Amino acid sequence: MNRWKDWYEQGERDLERAKLDIQHGYYEWACFTARQSSEKFLKALGLYLCIDLWGHSLVPMLKIISDKARIEADHLIPYSAELDKYFIPTRYPNVFASGKPSDYYTIEDAKRAIRSANNIRGFCERYISEQG
Repeated sequence: MNRWKDWYEQGERDLERAKLDIQHGYYEWACFTARQSSEKFLKALGLYLCIDLWGHSLVPMLKIISDKARIEADHLIPYSAELDKYFIPTRYPNVFASGKPSDYYTIEDAKRAIRSANNIRGFCERYISEQG
């Protein structure tokens, strides 16, 4: 059983959660959750294409999908690279010399993360709808 749709739908929920995090001022969590949604969108596309993706870094996943499925995705590399930066630092205080993650992330960071995630979602959605 291929569960690509479960991954995709959870990505949608994660992206909606990122928007709620912005509304409540949790900008570090909005960045992280937008990144998580993108990972789930890419893993959903990978499953849809019968490509097994492991790990958490978005850039390598995108490159694997692009290479194996011969899908042009270079335009998404900057979005993926930005979102990859939100995997660890958004959650752990010891990443910074002082302070906690919430001291370092702004509403602009969170909005940019959501825009990046929306670009990745749109790419995955277009490809799945064209093939399906």
